[in-house]
Amino acid sequence: MTERPKKVTAATVVRTERPTPHLIRLVLGGEELAGLPVGAYTDHYVKLVLPPAGVTYPHPTDLASIKREFPAEQWPRLRAYTVRAWDAAAGELTIDVVHHGDQGLAGPWAAGLRPGDRVLFTGPGGAYAPDPAADWHLLAGDESALPAIAAALERLPAGAPAKVFVEVDGPADELPLASPGAVELRWLHRAGRPVGVALVEAVRALDFPPGRVHAFVHGEATFVKELRRLLRVDRGVPRGALSISGYWRRGMDDEGWRSTKAAWNAQVEADESAVLPA
Repeated sequence: MTERPKKVTAATVVRTERPTPHLIRLVLGGEELAGLPVGAYTDHYVKLVLPPAGVTYPHPTDLASIKREFPAEQWPRLRAYTVRAWDAAAGELTIDVVHHGDQGLAGPWAAGLRPGDRVLFTGPGGAYAPDPAADWHLLAGDESALPAIAAALERLPAGAPAKVFVEVDGPADELPLASPGAVELRWLHRAGRPVGVALVEAVRALDFPPGRVHAFVHGEATFVKELRRLLRVDRGVPRGALSISGYWRRGMDDEGWRSTKAAWNAQVEADESAVLPA
């Protein structure tokens, strides 16, 4: 995975939009976005740098300088978000933030932004784009993966077959998704069930087409783990044909998930190795 040094980039809010009841779209601009290295991947992400209330960092700066010069209680909290779109000509970067009222950190922060406000971030990083040589594509995720799924669909080769599953709270959270590919899209509604239950059921029931699949599965860590085992162990999808990761984990804040993610992933790898052929 590639990422620029932890230099902090300053952008300005151009406008905000509400494409669904639970989504805030931030359109960012500013001189520092010129030449932003976005385009190689469809899961490009930035890490928003969110200072505590009342704290302002000097600019230009980087994360290391902030930690040297500010007490720990004034260090920022970071939240990773996929780049939904990058308009190089206009110099505008679009980020979608899931918003559930007062819950969490980034959602309420995004809801309070107004045009002209300053937004800090590091990155971008990224690692995935649809393989044009694949026979078909599988994309599955919850709201946190929707921006990357939408960007990937826009990048599919013309006529490329794709099976797409997106789980959201309900019909009001569906978005138009455009693609030159031959896309079969299923919106799955949670209807009060835990995140990912409907996704696992749908992918498990899928009649896999013949040929080589390139799969993208991201979202809440518990269902991602189940789908990873389904794909790697039950379906025999090679590791190199699979982009899969838990973006978040139910019951944990982002800091808690980041601190345990490496151990979680190591255990998942060990469990797979125990049942896969040597």
